[in-house]
Amino acid sequence: MIRKTVISLYCLIIICMGTATFIEKWYGTEFVHLRIYGAWWFTAAWGLLAAAGIIYFVRSHVRRRSATALHLSFAIILLGAMLTRVSARHGSLHLRCGETAGRYYADCGNGNTEELTLPFEISLDSFYIDYHEGTEAAADYVSVVTVRDNGGKTRHKVSMNKILSHNSMRLYQASYDEDGQGSVLAVSSDPWGIPVTYTGYALLFLSLAWMLADPRGGFRRLLRHPLLRRGALIMILSAAGVHTVSAVPARPKDVAGKFGQLNILYNNRICPMQTFAIDFTKKLYGDTSYKGYTAEQVLTGFIFYGDEWSNEPVIRMKGGAMKSRLQLPGYVSVNTFFNRDMGGYTIGPYLQEYYKGADDEFHRNVADMDDRLQLVMNLRRGTLLKVFPCTDSSGHTVWHAPTGKLPAGMDETQKAYIQNVFTLLYQYVMAADTAGFRAVTDKMIRYQHKNGGNSLPGKNRITAERIYNAIPFAKILFMVNLAMGLVTLAAAIFRLTHRNTERYRQKLYSHAATAVMAASFAALTVCGALRWIVSGTIPMANGYETMLLMAWCIQFVSIVTYRRFRIMQTFGFLLSGLFLLVAHISGMDPQITHVMPVLSSPLLSIHVSMIMMAFALLSLTFVCGMTALTLHAARKGTGVETATDMEALRLLSLLFLYPALATLGAGIFIGAVWANVSWGTYWSWDPKEVWALIVFMVYGCAVHHRSIPQMRRPMFFHAFMTAAFLTILMTYFGVNYFLGGMHSYA
Repeated sequence: MIRKTVISLYCLIIICMGTATFIEKWYGTEFVHLRIYGAWWFTAAWGLLAAAGIIYFVRSHVRRRSATALHLSFAIILLGAMLTRVSARHGSLHLRCGETAGRYYADCGNGNTEELTLPFEISLDSFYIDYHEGTEAAADYVSVVTVRDNGGKTRHKVSMNKILSHNSMRLYQASYDEDGQGSVLAVSSDPWGIPVTYTGYALLFLSLAWMLADPRGGFRRLLRHPLLRRGALIMILSAAGVHTVSAVPARPKDVAGKFGQLNILYNNRICPMQTFAIDFTKKLYGDTSYKGYTAEQVLTGFIFYGDEWSNEPVIRMKGGAMKSRLQLPGYVSVNTFFNRDMGGYTIGPYLQEYYKGADDEFHRNVADMDDRLQLVMNLRRGTLLKVFPCTDSSGHTVWHAPTGKLPAGMDETQKAYIQNVFTLLYQYVMAADTAGFRAVTDKMIRYQHKNGGNSLPGKNRITAERIYNAIPFAKILFMVNLAMGLVTLAAAIFRLTHRNTERYRQKLYSHAATAVMAASFAALTVCGALRWIVSGTIPMANGYETMLLMAWCIQFVSIVTYRRFRIMQTFGFLLSGLFLLVAHISGMDPQITHVMPVLSSPLLSIHVSMIMMAFALLSLTFVCGMTALTLHAARKGTGVETATDMEALRLLSLLFLYPALATLGAGIFIGAVWANVSWGTYWSWDPKEVWALIVFMVYGCAVHHRSIPQMRRPMFFHAFMTAAFLTILMTYFGVNYFLGGMHSYA
């Protein structure tokens, strides 16, 4: 009876959490926090689950200390959460420069607040935003405060990922006044919940590692299993152009390439003009080149031959609704949408309808097209070409466009140079004077090095970015990996049907595939390293980068385990290829930008990398499940015995599952620590957090085969693991593209 109670409560909580994320999409965050996550019955369900789970665990007479420590950690974490809910106070404190405050506004729930007294007095000395040099991208938000307590005073800096702790109160940088003379600090007091919760976290991290190392644990027993030691899984695998040049004028490739060596303020960072040219061309055409023209040629074409290129069909029609309704071809020109006889800007009326609320596919297509047309218009006006650095009176470097507003105190000679140099370039273009054009470009480069100061990226960073721009890593590697996945699969089928194939040929195929896997892994590592060098942060800040990380993790696991489990080579090629394919074609933005200040934390890097490793391992359990189900269906009715193969695949799946659960659990709760350090709450019931917890809870069922005997049956296990993969898809893609939330980076 108690076992059924635990299972029923466990499933009920999972269903409630998953349902709540959809309700939040429709009714808003405040509604679900009040009616579900903050409701008495939801808290009671967790409390009953904890109580019933403890009783069931004691009655089960579990003797392994690692398992006891692991389950005890969850009970302590829930106790800490309860103490936080009962005793913690959260609020905000608004400070103005020179003013002293001793009270703050605490959140009472239901949107109400009350004014409470701080155990000290605090004043704001100054507030400032620390920018990345030469850009308007914020690197940090900093409040300099003085705390007065018991006759003494101390000075502190409060910034993102740097909190002020004093007398059981913690203060976090939350917001600031528009005039820069005020700051809003989040205030948190949780003297009982945090110590208990952190004790639970520490025990959890220890017990997860202990789970993998325990000689009596399930993971170590798997490694000693006869089926895996005999290599039965190896037996399963064995048994199972010319460019078309148009007449549009363009700068020669080498001359356009020289122009691409200029630096530009783009996406709030200083980068090579080449990067801007590539993004510009991709946004218009969907590729990094156009009919044999490089991205730099396309960019300089629109700058210096604007009329001719505005007639060129360089804009790819993305939306079928707009294409069908307006009877447009697959590629159109800028001038397609400008017609004096039809009122000028032909999609203008539809754009107004979009801004008034028309949100169907057609109007979204129109808005997207307008964004791309405005990009061309702003380029032709010169407002995007912020290539001229100068230092202002405060010592900061600011980058200007030739047609932008220049500082009033700027030297007149310098101002005239900035305003006229593109006119000079245009004159050389019209005169077909390539040497003059190159000479002026060289002078612009020297101007940037002279005036750019610390805002200019270093030589290594520039080199890394140019290498990264030159090689389409995701495009090449997804084709190579998917192709090799199919080849290795075909090779396995060939060996199955040609048992007399010479052994040296099999070794030759194996060595060749291993070499390709190693080369692909090395290339993906280089890709990540280049993005790291360019951005200055570990590349895991957006959907594109996490997909690359997922592919990298899968290849790493495949290489490490290949010698023992030959099936991993095919799995590694196919899965990494699929993730790279998704990164390439899904519309994820591969642009490299500065990360938000709150994301500049080493805990974030550990949090994301561990979760991505877990998802990679869980993806391999999905492949094991699909392989087992496919093999069972193919052999059904043939009289071929499959029991041994199904069990071997179940064991392999479990071999991936144990470290996956360990890394996923550690990743989730390291993220909770980071959140608590950054903004004072370790769990906010954000949809991504909720679904990550659901993944952990769902996959956790598969290792509890004593409590769920059906998990010992291979076919049930494989069906469960295949279906469980839907929770990962929901966590990664469903939240990003449908549910939204703080963790959404679609």
